[in-house]
Amino acid sequence: MSRANVGAREGRWYWECKILSGINPPSRESSMTDGSSGDGGHVRIGWARREASLDSPVGFDAYSYGLRDVAGQKIHMSRPKDFMPPGEAFNEGDVIGLEITLPSLNLHRKVVEGSYNKAVDVSDDLDPHPPTEVADVIRDRIPIRYKYVVLFEQFEYHTTKDLEELMNPSPILSTNATTAATNAPPNPNHPLPTLRTLPFSSIKVYKNGKYVGTPFTDLLAFLPLASKPLNQAGARDGLDDGVLGYYPAISVFRGGAAEINFGPDFWFPPEELAHTSVVTTNGINSKEHEADEDVDMLPADDAASTSATAIAATDPSTKKQHALGKNSRLRALGERYNEQIAEDIVWDIIDE
Repeated sequence: MSRANVGAREGRWYWECKILSGINPPSRESSMTDGSSGDGGHVRIGWARREASLDSPVGFDAYSYGLRDVAGQKIHMSRPKDFMPPGEAFNEGDVIGLEITLPSLNLHRKVVEGSYNKAVDVSDDLDPHPPTEVADVIRDRIPIRYKYVVLFEQFEYHTTKDLEELMNPSPILSTNATTAATNAPPNPNHPLPTLRTLPFSSIKVYKNGKYVGTPFTDLLAFLPLASKPLNQAGARDGLDDGVLGYYPAISVFRGGAAEINFGPDFWFPPEELAHTSVVTTNGINSKEHEADEDVDMLPADDAASTSATAIAATDPSTKKQHALGKNSRLRALGERYNEQIAEDIVWDIIDE
């Protein structure tokens, strides 16, 4: 599995993947006369956490969620399940888009700290008022001198027995309280932090720009204590280095190949992204400015209402209406790169 170096922590993010070498379209297979199946390889795509093994394909364990080209199945913890309608699997030449939605870090922390209340926390809280207290992010790096160069080692996070047990339940029944708790399905109020899920989280799939469906909801939480660093110098339980999250991931087999696009110029953008304003560094909408220099300004309430209506029309699975801000609107994952660099600089200054 290959994993991107920039991931999502909160908000709505989109990226897409073009299948360059994979399962041939039915029309091409039927035209082959040499008796071969025409199988050009296989591709899996999805989202993976920091703990997901790079030696395994997407969807192998509880730390990643994947989509297979074979029959368009979804896969998680090595358990494939039907997802795409018959005949709609993605083939060579198709562009598959993946959108992830994650609640705000404030709500996320409530989940991992055990204070989430379904009756009170009824919103994803993606665009809250600025918090009076911000959770600490530790960017400490371990300096290593190598060939007259100082390198900085990043903390790594390890898999937990709780999620291993979830993937492969022990056949031996036990009355142990921990085992009994592990057997409960993952949920936001699970007794074990590693098995708590994120309300309002989901992964949506698009094929050639058209919405297909939502294969995964209630994704597993990733903030500490749901994630734990390896036992190394400076590491400790509860450590958040600011780069925990869900990352784009892809696996290829038997000659499969794919091209990744993190935006902003997508091959088949969803309707919401296709109508999103592209703001340049000088604050001018570059796409609309070329066609019309006059810009109509809408009141904030009207603009939010218009955006929410557009989303509801684009995605029939959207049931929840809320005012859209920076985190609530769908964004190209490529935008996250500059944000992560800025966060690195800020937290390094604070740590110093």
